Amino acid sequence: MPEKRLTLNSEKRKAIADVFQNHFEQNSPKKELHTKAIADYNTARTKMKSLAEHIVRYHQPQEDVDTIRSMIAKYNSSGGQLYNDNCFYFTAPPRNETDSDGHTREVVDEEHVKFSLGRDFARSYYRDEIKAKGLNPDFHVAINNNYDKRSPSYYTMESQVNKFTGHETSSNDNKTSLSYKDEWEKDFQLTTIGSSYCHSRMFAVDQETFETFKMFNSLRENVILCHQQLYEHVNGKMEKLKLGLKSYRYFDQAKALADKLGVVLNEGILNESSSMALSVYSPENLASLLEDKVEQTREEKIAIARAIMQQQQSVN
Repeated sequence: MPEKRLTLNSEKRKAIADVFQNHFEQNSPKKELHTKAIADYNTARTKMKSLAEHIVRYHQPQEDVDTIRSMIAKYNSSGGQLYNDNCFYFTAPPRNETDSDGHTREVVDEEHVKFSLGRDFARSYYRDEIKAKGLNPDFHVAINNNYDKRSPSYYTMESQVNKFTGHETSSNDNKTSLSYKDEWEKDFQLTTIGSSYCHSRMFAVDQETFETFKMFNSLRENVILCHQQLYEHVNGKMEKLKLGLKSYRYFDQAKALADKLGVVLNEGILNESSSMALSVYSPENLASLLEDKVEQTREEKIAIARAIMQQQQSVN
């Protein structure tokens, strides 16, 4: 008697697609470039912190900072202003620029250097960590700046990712541990003379140093760019794959495709979600997962929902 062929449904196709997507990502040359971009940024950041501190202390000597600190202690806010900053403006030597009418004017170029953790940069820098948490670090890249595509699910994922990186907090957050954003704030700050408005402070540097800071900013932007390119590369493959999977009725058809592409695919992946749902739905496990002190993963939440639906269907 011939072996019965395993029929696919939408849930099984989704599980198969996830396997292909993971393979495409891990084997993509764009993934290597993204990893390298992060490493290059990290190397430059260490050097730029030292350079920035040297320049700031040259323009604002430590003894001046100490003097103002003592004045504040004596006269409160009347004694002066100090701010622990991690963003700075550096200016190049003045240059002459001639417009189309032949008029010449003096121009001073500025470079804004930030050592804080911005939202978009955080999603690119911590992409792997965000994915490991069961969240989608690509949600903002997927709309390609077309804000008309923002749906309720977009805002939900935005909030979840922002909470994970530390850009959004709630009363339930654990204040005993530092978020990624907090860690970056703590990693590098310089006491500067002046208010919190960093544009009010301009630190003049020579042209070579100015170009060095420009290079550092380009490395930061390259992390974001490589993230975008990785998403576009994998998403292009996934769009074609999903069209193909829709036409497949049986698992062996998807398996044949996987074998041709070197993707490890077996029937066990189709049963993982259902077996997980059964184990999660046990009274002991479900009770522990529903306690507020336990943070559920995305997979656990999905498994609970499916198990409850299955239970309701069996009752009906």
